[in-house]
Amino acid sequence: MSAAPTAPPPNMFDTIPGYEGTLAGGGGGYLPPPMPTVPMPVPEQAPTPQGWHIPSISEQKARESLQKYVSSKCCYSSAPVKDGVITSMETFNTYRYRLESFTESRTSEWSQEPFTGQVVDAGNQPAPSPWQIPTNPPNFFNDQTQNIKVPYTSSVKNCHKCFGIGRGTCITCSGAGNKVCWSCHGSGSRQAHDRCISCRGRGRTKCNSCNGHGTRDCETCRGKRQLLVFINLTVKWSTEKDDFVAEQSSGLKVQNLENVSGKQLFQNAQYMIYPIMGFPDASVAQASERLVREHQTKYAQNSRILQQRQTIELIPITKVNYKWKGKSHFYYVYGNEFQVNADDYPATCCCSVM
Repeated sequence: MSAAPTAPPPNMFDTIPGYEGTLAGGGGGYLPPPMPTVPMPVPEQAPTPQGWHIPSISEQKARESLQKYVSSKCCYSSAPVKDGVITSMETFNTYRYRLESFTESRTSEWSQEPFTGQVVDAGNQPAPSPWQIPTNPPNFFNDQTQNIKVPYTSSVKNCHKCFGIGRGTCITCSGAGNKVCWSCHGSGSRQAHDRCISCRGRGRTKCNSCNGHGTRDCETCRGKRQLLVFINLTVKWSTEKDDFVAEQSSGLKVQNLENVSGKQLFQNAQYMIYPIMGFPDASVAQASERLVREHQTKYAQNSRILQQRQTIELIPITKVNYKWKGKSHFYYVYGNEFQVNADDYPATCCCSVM
C-alpha cells in the first residue's frame, strides 16, 4: 500500500463559497485579505543627534576580545595576543536601519481523517469566509502557525484509496501472506542438507507486515472505510525583516554585522509606519522610504500586515592595528558583543584529527 494523497481528488467535492479553487495536498494558494480600514500612518520625525556617541574601546578590551576569539579556535596560537604591539585603533561606527513587518497569511486545502463518528456539518449553514474565522494570534513579532478545521465544510466520503473496503494488498508479500525465507533463501535446507529451522523446511515464512493475511488495513482510512473530508485553514504569523547598513570604510564586510547589536537610537512601532524623515545620514532616510514601499508591495497583497516596527542602531566598529614579529596586522572588534573578525591573523596552522 503506497503513500496516499492528502485528500480525494477535488472534483469529488461541492464548491464551498469563498474557497473556490481550494485543492487537495496544499492547493488553493493564499487567500487575499480584506482591504484595511485603519487610518493611514503619519510622518515620523528623525531623532535628534543627542547622546549618539559611542566611547572608543580601550586597548585592554581590544586585546581581551582578541584573546577570547583566539581561544575559540583550535589552531590559533595566542602568541600574537601576548606579544603583539597595538599601534593604532580606528573607529568606524555605522548606522543600521531595520524594518520589520508582522504579517498574517491564510491558505486553505482539502484535508481528511478517518471517519470515526465526528460531527458532519457540511450544508447545515454557509461556511464562514476565510478571514471571518476567529484565531488566537500571538504577540506581535512572535512567529506562529495555527491549523483550523473550517466549520460547515465536513462531509463523509468512501475512502478513495481502498474504495471503501478498508483493506488493501500487502506490498511486503504481494498478497501471498508469506515470503521467501531469509535464512535458506527458499531452499528449505541449510548446509549439509539440514532442514532450515527458520521455515521448518517449507522455504517460506509468514509475512510479519500483514501477519500472514495477505492484506493490511488501509493506511488512508486506517481500516474505517470512510473519511471525514473538510477544508483545513492554515493561519501563519511571520515577521518579515529587512536591514540596511550605511556605508562605512573600515573594510569589514556587512555580513559580519548581521548577528550583533548596537546602540539603539530610535524605534517606532504601529500598524503602518511612515518612512523616517530628516535623518542626518541621507542614505538611512532613503533606505527607510524604499523598504517601507517594498514591504507594502510584497506583503500587503497576499497577507495582512498587523504591525510594523522600524529601528535605527549605531553599531560600533573598531579596527585594531598591531605589529607582531616586525610585520603589521589588523583585526576588527564590533557590536555591543565585542565580536572579532581576524582574517589577517598571522599565527594559524592546519590541524587534523587522527
